[in-house]
Amino acid sequence: MKPVSVHQGNGPIVLGFPHGGTYVPEAIASKLNQRGQGLDDTDWHIAQLYAGLDFEATTVEATFHRYVIDANRDPAGQSLYPGQNTTTLCPLTDFDGHPIWKDGEEPSADEVEKRTRKYHAPYHEALSHEIDRVKEQHGFAILFDCHSIRSNIPFLFEGTLPVFSIGTDSGRTCATEVEDKTVECCRAAHDFEYVLNGRFKGGWTTRHYGQPDKNIHAIQLELAQRAYMSEAAPWNYQTHLAKKLRIHLQNILASLRGIDLAATT
Repeated sequence: MKPVSVHQGNGPIVLGFPHGGTYVPEAIASKLNQRGQGLDDTDWHIAQLYAGLDFEATTVEATFHRYVIDANRDPAGQSLYPGQNTTTLCPLTDFDGHPIWKDGEEPSADEVEKRTRKYHAPYHEALSHEIDRVKEQHGFAILFDCHSIRSNIPFLFEGTLPVFSIGTDSGRTCATEVEDKTVECCRAAHDFEYVLNGRFKGGWTTRHYGQPDKNIHAIQLELAQRAYMSEAAPWNYQTHLAKKLRIHLQNILASLRGIDLAATT
């Protein structure tokens, strides 16, 4: 299986999906313990949730699971949340802090390097290419990094997450107008809570690509999974819930699509 799937659109938005893939090569899957084989930390159904909301958007999807290697982590291994619990480039634990590998089967430094070349690098090569292509076409590009997570994970954060967690690294990764439009749409979604630059300020992808001074704007949206699916195995997509959420996601993307950042930067 190819490590990345790309659909090219003609609009200014690139949708990134680093954590929706479920592919684990057999040689790696055999080293996962029973807990790891459950793939609990998947951004389940994330591409389905966004499908058709912006027919002009480009999509870049990692097909491999984050337990193979995390496409939203610094390939150098540096944490973006110093002092807070998080998972690593090749995770050793799940989001609850439990080991995911059989004893003695944890990925070695050489194995991490191999997976970086085989999976992490191709995903980001494709993402970088599409961002550059879109920028050349429109004079700017907006990377909208799409994520979801369980609502309650004490190992990672206290309490219950709002449905919308917007991350722009405190405004560093995009023009103010991009942040403002996203916040405005989330605020208008009266049935859902939102936070700006709370526990999730934007991962490595958002911070790496977000260069508003170069007309590349990046923003991350972390969704609480209770808003569109069951938060327990078998992780069923809940169409009646997703339908309500998709309206607001569509409003966000339409609002961003209407910004002419080439004229304002």
